[in-house]
Amino acid sequence: MDTDTDLLLTLGIVLLVLSVPSLLAAWAESRAPRIGAIMVAAAIGLIIAALVIKPGGYDFNQVPGVMIGVVARLFE
Repeated sequence: MDTDTDLLLTLGIVLLVLSVPSLLAAWAESRAPRIGAIMVAAAIGLIIAALVIKPGGYDFNQVPGVMIGVVARLFE
């Protein structure tokens, strides 16, 4: 089984970005950020999995190209 680390990294970053509104809403309403915290934990797990599984990991400057490549594969 070949794991697609580019997809894992992209999903992790997108999930991390999408968790921000949930965290801010919980903070603004003075309630516990349960869903936001779960999303952050899942996102960090996906990102770490991608970094550990890929031989050599990723450089910071590779991330935009990786994300564009994953999005381009969606529209093939």
